[in-house]
Amino acid sequence: MHIPDGYLSPQTYIPLFGVFVLTAAVAVKKVKAEVSSRNIPYLGMAAAFSFIIMMFNLPIPGGTTGHAVGSAVIAIIFGPWAAMLAVSVAIIIQALIFGDGGITAIGANCFNMAIFMPFTAYFIFKVFNIKTAKKPGVTFAAFISGYLSLVLAAILTAVEFGIQPLIASTPDGKALYCPYDLSIAIPAMTIEHMILFGIVEGIITASIVNYFLKTEPSLIYAFRKRAKNE
Repeated sequence: MHIPDGYLSPQTYIPLFGVFVLTAAVAVKKVKAEVSSRNIPYLGMAAAFSFIIMMFNLPIPGGTTGHAVGSAVIAIIFGPWAAMLAVSVAIIIQALIFGDGGITAIGANCFNMAIFMPFTAYFIFKVFNIKTAKKPGVTFAAFISGYLSLVLAAILTAVEFGIQPLIASTPDGKALYCPYDLSIAIPAMTIEHMILFGIVEGIITASIVNYFLKTEPSLIYAFRKRAKNE
C-alpha cells in the first residue's frame, strides 16, 4: 500500500503532508500525556513490528503494493495517537533508507496507514466491543477492526490514485501522474486487500490482542480508556 514517487500530484501530496505534520505535532503531546515511561519500550517494539511486517509486501496493479501494516493492533493496545507515531516512524525509515514508498509520498503514506487506519481501527474496535472484555468478543472485535481498517485504507489510497487523471493532466487529457482512474484503481486495490491482506491484518490483530489479554490486560489502551470513562 506504499505509494511510490511520481504517482501523486503536488495538489495531493503537499496537503496530505501538511495534515501529517500537524497531526504528528498533536500526537507527540497526546503520547507524552497518555503513555507511561513503563510502556515506551513496548511502543518502540510496536514501531519495529510494524516496520517488519510492512516489508513483506507484494506488488499489485496500480503502481503500489499490498501488505499488512499493524496499525490496528497498535491502536488497540497503545491508543491511536501512539499508533500514529509508531507507524509513521516505520514508514519514514522505509522511504528514506529502503526506498519502500516515495519521498514525496511520505505524507500521503503516513496519512493513509498511520492516521486514517489506526483511528478507524480503534473506532471499529470500540463499536464491536462495547460491553465485553471476554476473549470471544475481543477476538471478533480485534479481527474486524484489523480487517476493515486495512480495506478502508486501501480504498482511500485507491481514491488518491484514481483522482490524479482528473486533477493533473495535459490539455489533451494525458495523465501527468498516476494513469489509472477510479474505475481501475479502486477494484485493483480493494479486491486484493479484501481477499488476502485484510484477512492477514485481522488475524495478526486478533492474535496479538488475545496474547495481551491473557498476559498483560492492564496494558490494553482500549480497555483502560473505557474503564476511565465508566
